[in-house]
Amino acid sequence: MLEKYLQEIGLNEKESAVYLALLQYDSASVIDVSQKTKINRSTTYTVLDSLAKKGLVSETTIGKKTHFQAESPERLESYVERQKILLEEHSKRLKDIIPQIKSVQRGTGEKPVVQYFEGKEGLFALNESLYRDDTDNNDLVANLVYSRDLLDEAFPEAERAKFRKERIKRKIKSKTIYTWTKGVIPSDEMGDRVKLDSNKYPISCDISISGDRIRIGILGKKLSGIFIKSADVANSLRSILNALFDYMKKEEPGA
Repeated sequence: MLEKYLQEIGLNEKESAVYLALLQYDSASVIDVSQKTKINRSTTYTVLDSLAKKGLVSETTIGKKTHFQAESPERLESYVERQKILLEEHSKRLKDIIPQIKSVQRGTGEKPVVQYFEGKEGLFALNESLYRDDTDNNDLVANLVYSRDLLDEAFPEAERAKFRKERIKRKIKSKTIYTWTKGVIPSDEMGDRVKLDSNKYPISCDISISGDRIRIGILGKKLSGIFIKSADVANSLRSILNALFDYMKKEEPGA
């Protein structure tokens, strides 16, 4: 039980065993610790050195031999406090470090992540996953394709507005291709829109592409959805939608 707790606060299995063993001695040699813990001698040296760096073990010389002493259990409080401070510092630096780590990540050829969702609650969870990592990215444009008629049937405006506000809050603009039998949705500063003829080209899904994530909501009688995380798939679909969008823009009256 004590070993498990020590591991929970940051010591590994061998460090926990050695520290608890040393507490049973005034001071002990490496041989004593090795025999007590059943850890081989060379590994015991490494573990003792690691514990000394954590401030939990000190060494002393008795005769010509080096012995080791466990610091008092109260020293664990100082160790935990240092860990908390380090975690806070790492947390502050994380926002700067994550983009650097992503820059070395292989951008193509990765194995896609695919998830399936069912029902209205499932689609809500699917929507929340779409913009999760796209914080304050002024360069990002989400590609959207949807039938406004089917969205009106499936979700009240207030529910849709929640996710629209989340996208705008994160400063993510949109390129939208839509169908709607009741009118036109004009473009604005956060979204450029083109209307597709629903008689010629009916749409029965709500599709969103943001970064390397694709959300496909299926708006039939039984609501369901698919989430795909793949730069390869997202970039390919984005290229197709951008080509269609650009063509439709040129064909608009007055273009």
